[in-house]
Amino acid sequence: MYGPTDLKKNTLITLDGAPYKVVEYSQKVMGRGGSIVNVKVKNLITGALLPKTFKGQEKIEPAEVTTKKVQYLYKDDEKFYFMDPESFEQYELASDMVGESKDFMKEGDEMEIQFYNGNPINLVLPNNLWLAVTYTENAVKGDTTSSVMKDATLETGVVIKVPAFIKEGDIVSVDTTTYAYRERKK
Repeated sequence: MYGPTDLKKNTLITLDGAPYKVVEYSQKVMGRGGSIVNVKVKNLITGALLPKTFKGQEKIEPAEVTTKKVQYLYKDDEKFYFMDPESFEQYELASDMVGESKDFMKEGDEMEIQFYNGNPINLVLPNNLWLAVTYTENAVKGDTTSSVMKDATLETGVVIKVPAFIKEGDIVSVDTTTYAYRERKK
């Protein structure tokens, strides 16, 4: 069991029988040793955000969420299909569960699926991925400062902003949470 002050960002807890992840945390210390903890939690099944306040000695149950490494196989009109590379067991995730992660997924990539009570609830991508640039405009001659940004289409079809010196065929690192260019592979 957690106490309110044990909650930190990314802590997994159970509220009303559902798994939640703490996404924001703040604590107010009151007189005579009491404290109030305000958190914003995200439901790992529905994705809903919920503000929550805990006081003093309340007990909070940790969420029993397990994580498995999987390999992305393919997608059809409604679902994405993954396989455990060790047991060869296959999992299906609905498009809404995969969400924006689809922008960075290509067949054969490894990622993680989180499970709650044996059911898949969330797809977790690495924070940074290396992807090839399949299309971008050529830089204007003389415009080589690194502050000039242009659009680039990556091998998964997503379009991101990259510095002017990036060209087709380059491999770039992308932050999967912000869609931001990080660096070019040497």
